[in-house]
Amino acid sequence: MTYSEAQAARVRKELGGRSGIVEKQMFGGIAFLLGGNMAVGVHGEDLIVRVDPAQTASLLREPGAKPFDLSGSRGPPAGWLLVAPPGYQTDAGLRLWVGRGVAYASSLPKKKPKTKR
Repeated sequence: MTYSEAQAARVRKELGGRSGIVEKQMFGGIAFLLGGNMAVGVHGEDLIVRVDPAQTASLLREPGAKPFDLSGSRGPPAGWLLVAPPGYQTDAGLRLWVGRGVAYASSLPKKKPKTKR
């Protein structure tokens, strides 16, 4: 699946100036990592947002939010959401979701870069 370059550009702009952000192709889209942890990404037209797993159920009630499930039969993992464009159509909506992803990624221990063999 390809991802929306327009939505990725909006996310880049929202993240602009924040140090430590790395872009990486993941999940058939683009992900924005902080300290090696995914914060937010774009998958098709949807945002991928990583949040505190304890907040998953309440955040799924927000407009456009749905589970992000690549696991198949195991079901969607807590803490991983997709947000359809109506949920982040406005700049304020995008800022809110990107902020949630950045806040959660910031709370996690930094990952050490993998060494190549």
